[in-house]
Amino acid sequence: MSTTLTGAPVSPGRAAGPAVTMPAPVPEPRTSRLSTTEVDGAVERLGLAARAVRDELTERAAAATGTAADLLAVTAAMAADPALTADAERRIRVDRLTPERAIWDASRGMARQLEKIGPPLSERARDLRDVRDRIVAELIGVRPPGVPRPDHPFVLVGDDLAPADTATLDPAVVLGIVTSGGGPTSHTAILARALGIPAVVAVRGAADIDDGETILLDGGAGVVVRDPDPATAAAAQQREATRRAFDGSGRTADGTRVELLANVADPAGAQAAIEAGAEGVGLFRTEFSFLGRGAEPAVSEQVAAYRRVLSAFGGRKVVVRTLDAGADKPLPFVTADGEPNPALGVRGIRTADRRPGVLDRQLQAIAAATEAENAHVWVMAPMISTAGETADFVAACARHGLNTAGVMIEVPAAALRAESIFAHAAFGSLGTNDLIQYTMASDRMLGELAGLQSPWQPAVLDLVRLACEGAAVHDRPVGVCGEAAADATLAPVLVGLGVRSLSMTPRALADVAAVLQRVDLDRCRELADLALGSDDPIAARRAVRDAIRPVLTDLGL
Repeated sequence: MSTTLTGAPVSPGRAAGPAVTMPAPVPEPRTSRLSTTEVDGAVERLGLAARAVRDELTERAAAATGTAADLLAVTAAMAADPALTADAERRIRVDRLTPERAIWDASRGMARQLEKIGPPLSERARDLRDVRDRIVAELIGVRPPGVPRPDHPFVLVGDDLAPADTATLDPAVVLGIVTSGGGPTSHTAILARALGIPAVVAVRGAADIDDGETILLDGGAGVVVRDPDPATAAAAQQREATRRAFDGSGRTADGTRVELLANVADPAGAQAAIEAGAEGVGLFRTEFSFLGRGAEPAVSEQVAAYRRVLSAFGGRKVVVRTLDAGADKPLPFVTADGEPNPALGVRGIRTADRRPGVLDRQLQAIAAATEAENAHVWVMAPMISTAGETADFVAACARHGLNTAGVMIEVPAAALRAESIFAHAAFGSLGTNDLIQYTMASDRMLGELAGLQSPWQPAVLDLVRLACEGAAVHDRPVGVCGEAAADATLAPVLVGLGVRSLSMTPRALADVAAVLQRVDLDRCRELADLALGSDDPIAARRAVRDAIRPVLTDLGL
């Protein structure tokens, strides 16, 4: 008999196939003591193991693209983090612990500190444990944790996945992902969307799923069915076998233009966006030039990197976000160590007060790349909170000849004071991942808080509406470049609230375009009112899906 489980919908699409569960984690090492003569050798073995793991993850990062490459680069840096290895070395020398026990205890302490800090840095605790397991596996000579590789397509089931595992999944083999942990904006969710793999996270009862049993999941509805009807499972597989195409022009049924853009993190990501028919780039993350480095890249190096992306979009819009350092993306030449709460610390535009030269040189590089190419370049700053910060950033851009300067709206204060901010900013882009996190005060990695970490939260939608209304006073456009933009059911709601561009993973473009083409602007506004009139995100999503169910059914969403 079929059993239906529910969770957080994070990556749309349907999938059906046999379940393959993640293997048990590396076992906790026993506590045993070394002799005095063994200590130096143990320290050396620890260093070799940490560097081996770092090198392997760095190699994976080099082979990956976009968000996956960024996350792997940060995870690789953890493996050779001096603070982690120094703590473990101290435990070897002082307590005479074996290197595997020493790194286990050292990482446990650091993970607890990260969890106490709160989001977004607390999500790194999961990554740190993955690094720990890999180092321990290297030390004791066993296979590291990772995704099983059966000789057939399957649905992957587990507690949660580390970036090092998720980033290298093959969509041709991994039909879908089901996890009991994580949330809508966790690394698993973000990477699943980027890869186009249907996924549902924070699924109650996922831990009871057995290897080999047939699973049907609907990543758009957040539903997992154990032992589904064979005909239903076959139909789901058939629908996913044929992907629709995007014709390159986003619009509602009555012709209202809605730019459908792509999020891009590097030149390879730019190519994927072009192939998917993106109208341009709504979020060009520039961190790929900075991550994993001990020193700031030279202006000439930045220019060359930016040109490789801009050249792919001649005559089209490219929105460049300046460096978003801090919190879960620390950089030694920009951010400081030891902040008590990095999520609320010096990050994004705030780093310009501490290191103004870094922003100035980046704007110089963006301007030079813009001059050399013919893309329509807009520039925006992350983590804007006040009208004063906005005015300062716009002035800094103007000094470099960058005259279309805008802001990321990720802090609730920016949405609440949007009218003042848009007196200076030429445009705005809602970064829904952080906006949700700060609005709901919830760690996006905690499965227990997945319900709070939803773009369907009425409070979050209220802030989207306020931001659009404040921008409209000055006739400024507002877009969404967070993960919410890839939700085809939410897209008409965002348009109804006043959003006029959506930037997403390239694989989501066709589905979002298809839904918008079936709904006119007046209907979008009705759907927005329907969502805002709900008391919770589940009710809001259900009300909108029910209202456009014929459209979603016809499109297989």
